[in-house]
Amino acid sequence: MSNKSIVKLLFDRTFAFVGLIALSPLLLFVWLLIRLKMPGGPAIFTQQRVGRDGKLFTMHKFRSMMVNHGGSSISVAGEARITPLGAVMRRYKLDELPELWDVLRGKMSFVGPRPDVPGYADKLEGDDRRMLLLKPGITGPASLKYRDEELLLAEVAHKIEHEGMATEPDGRQITTVEEYNDNVIFPDKVKLNLYYLDHYTFIDDIKMIFCTVTGRKLFYGGEWI
Repeated sequence: MSNKSIVKLLFDRTFAFVGLIALSPLLLFVWLLIRLKMPGGPAIFTQQRVGRDGKLFTMHKFRSMMVNHGGSSISVAGEARITPLGAVMRRYKLDELPELWDVLRGKMSFVGPRPDVPGYADKLEGDDRRMLLLKPGITGPASLKYRDEELLLAEVAHKIEHEGMATEPDGRQITTVEEYNDNVIFPDKVKLNLYYLDHYTFIDDIKMIFCTVTGRKLFYGGEWI
């Protein structure tokens, strides 16, 4: 294990532990709100996600959707399956606080690619599979660039609904939100995460965490994210 990897691991484990302790009142408050406002289901949502080296792990989040909604793995702002409380949690990223536990147990990192459901990252081919060398992260370059991803997808859905299609940057026309995600957003996320893999610095990790907390933009990889 390289010195950079050791520093990253120590940082993750230490601050995940500190974060869980320091934020325990907030975690308990959100848990109680979910139990009161969203009865009939668990407060903690667990799901199998693709981790480092393509291995599956169980990720933990606060539940923000109705139970047994049966919807797509792609979330769009304003969907009926997202509860009012869930929308607030997602807006301020409160639903992701339980992921600190996944960082503490070594399944995730503070900074890295967002953990995908099976069928995306684990299906990467060629050089793109190098992204699986990274632990999934709570935040990262792709998370910063697409911090308003659900709003973006809602705009695409609105355009498709009213015009019958939307246009990709390369001029191709699409007819579903899933197409836009698969052909535009996901490939761009892979590109950003590969850049992160090839140009990793601990200082950049700190900058990304700071920008995630404060909502600021970061110039990274030749663009503002």
